[in-house]
Amino acid sequence: MWRSLIKPISIGKIKVYLLWFDSMGAKSSSILIETPDVKILVDPGAAELQPGYPLAPEEKKKLRQKALGIIKKAAKKADIVFISHYHYDHHTLPSELSEIYEGKKLWIKDPNGWINKSQWERARLFLNQICEIFAGKMIEQVLQSPKKMEITDPLKDLPLAMGKDFGDYAPRREELLTKGKAWFEELAALWKGEFWVNPFAFGTGEVFFADGKEVKLGSTMVRFSPPLFHGVELDQLGWVIGMVLKCQGAKILYSSDLQGPIIEDYADWIVKENPDILILDGPATYLLGYMLNQANFRRTILNLNSILQNTSTQIIICDHHLPRDIHFKERMAKVYDMAKEKGKTFITAAEWLGLETPMGESR
Repeated sequence: MWRSLIKPISIGKIKVYLLWFDSMGAKSSSILIETPDVKILVDPGAAELQPGYPLAPEEKKKLRQKALGIIKKAAKKADIVFISHYHYDHHTLPSELSEIYEGKKLWIKDPNGWINKSQWERARLFLNQICEIFAGKMIEQVLQSPKKMEITDPLKDLPLAMGKDFGDYAPRREELLTKGKAWFEELAALWKGEFWVNPFAFGTGEVFFADGKEVKLGSTMVRFSPPLFHGVELDQLGWVIGMVLKCQGAKILYSSDLQGPIIEDYADWIVKENPDILILDGPATYLLGYMLNQANFRRTILNLNSILQNTSTQIIICDHHLPRDIHFKERMAKVYDMAKEKGKTFITAAEWLGLETPMGESR
């Protein structure tokens, strides 16, 4: 897997190294971005593929360890580590690989708001280990009373999705949104009622909550999205933050886990950004008929085709979630046909690196 560190995507002054993705045999969406000003390691995590994926359990474990080995090597080059959310295929606990984080600036998803209960707890576990290992203190020493925060209806920020005609699916969708609103209100009470983590320094490293922020480093500008749903509206998987990096006229957009995107407003965001390089997680088609229904899958197809039609983006790496389904290319045929029609490079990370997927031609 040495190709991950020697075969970057190069656009202008930006180099993007595809460290590990699901198409390479372990759940991950990790890249290293290099500009003349900074090197950023993005989402340094890896998890084993789902039990239903047709690989032996020992092979899945082996591939995860290979992924972490590549990420560990990349971390040696990085100045900054960005974590878009707290799923274990996007970050590794310091107790397992402390080398990733030692002395780094950590640009991370805010653990105090717009976060579900599971990730709230995982974020605190992660930050407690950062405190213990690198600062010799407990997380209680960096807690504070919750700050006042304005909590508005997140659906108001999605006019395209909320204005869409869902036809026969509309009643079921409304039922799910009603349940989602009750879930959201419980979370809002958590954010307002529990102690918050304060950003803190640890040795030569420091913690920075990145949601909605913008940072300029020389000729490099990095802009983070506000919290975005991990999938559909009010998805109980919680929120993620995406990242846009621009350097001397070249631009990359890293979506994190939008699962397609499913939501029309997120596709519109990507179109308006019009990046040169797009790192996109695909829909979880391996969960089609279970966690992903046909109505939302059709939305995803339309959104991906809109991105292909309405941007000048030439290189789209569409991976993470998608290759967990060994039949993903058949299910995504309309998107691949559109990419071919528009002359766009729409491929997995393994394809970019010239690697065969773990299942090879047996898919």
